[in-house]
Amino acid sequence: MARSPLWGRRIHIAGSVHADPSVASPEAVVEAEALIATLVPRLVQLGANFVIPVDAEKHHGDGRPVCLDWQVWDAVASALAQRPSGAPAPLAVAVQHHKSEAQVPAAREALWDSLRLTEHVAIENAAQWDMNIKRMEAAARRGDILLAIGGGEGVHYLANLYHEAGKPIVPLNLPLAPPDQGARKVFNFGLSGNNARRLFQVREGPEPHHWLNRLNFPVRRSIAERAGDIIELLEALERPRAFVVRLLNPDLPDYLEVDRFFDSIVQPVVESELGFKLTVIDGYQQFEHPRIDQEIFSKLHRSGVVIADITGVRPNCFIELGYALGRGHPTLMTARAGTANPFDTATIPAHFWNLSGKQEDARDAFRKHWKAAIGRPPLVSPDPLIP
Repeated sequence: MARSPLWGRRIHIAGSVHADPSVASPEAVVEAEALIATLVPRLVQLGANFVIPVDAEKHHGDGRPVCLDWQVWDAVASALAQRPSGAPAPLAVAVQHHKSEAQVPAAREALWDSLRLTEHVAIENAAQWDMNIKRMEAAARRGDILLAIGGGEGVHYLANLYHEAGKPIVPLNLPLAPPDQGARKVFNFGLSGNNARRLFQVREGPEPHHWLNRLNFPVRRSIAERAGDIIELLEALERPRAFVVRLLNPDLPDYLEVDRFFDSIVQPVVESELGFKLTVIDGYQQFEHPRIDQEIFSKLHRSGVVIADITGVRPNCFIELGYALGRGHPTLMTARAGTANPFDTATIPAHFWNLSGKQEDARDAFRKHWKAAIGRPPLVSPDPLIP
């Protein structure tokens, strides 16, 4: 059976419950908890992973939870036995700060202790001067998809972080916050004009605007049906973008070899094995911007990975390579064997490819370069002035 497109992708379910029970009623909270309890195990069964904060469990005066993070942890733990064999580890990235362990509620200690030291959980610490902001930044860095429920300014901040990184944002219009706050504000923004495409894009089928309307659940829609709708959208989302910088002029002598390299080596590995979508801006696709240079740098800016091939030593390729390096993207530099590598890029590890041998050997060499380059730190460290 074919794997789900969600295999190994990290889903970040974020949000909170409004303090006013006339806005977020106890019945609405119970429905949201039931949705999480239904949705998360189904995602686990599909091989999806998660990003989940670890913190105190606060409640409003009437007992309604402030956040739903521990409900997500509960649902993940309950579904461990249903996780498919071979699913990528870890199942969950736990984002915490230096006080988190002391703040784990007594009622959740057994749950947390059963998970935190296992292969299912990787702990990301964000012990910085502004812990909430740093934890959100860490979560957005590790997450692949933001699923927003309720919330307020924190959801707005997370949505901006995910958007800046080119990652999809799926807001739910659940009555856990006022219509002008949190996920509901993002949802209503998406319904205006062509804004839905700025929240997420899909591989094929209905447009994002259609999907948002489908997620505007009527009361009669059952919890199971709502979870099914959400999963259908998550599976339809466009895969993470691997932006391609390469020679595109067919009149130049290296063009055919570069084209062959990307068609026979890069595309099968990156799309079929690694789950990315190669993005090439050559003027033949539908644009979101009026000018091709805007289209190039907008897509490049919000890509997850950049593959820059400098064969032909074209100035535009070096401009885009420099932008990718300055942006801090994981960047793979490649070139045909024999390419003269200019001084400014000579110290950057590069993959010099050769198509004269066996195809599988060429693919394996590219895989090794990907593995080495993908986790390399950026050229300029983003460390803050005051840690």
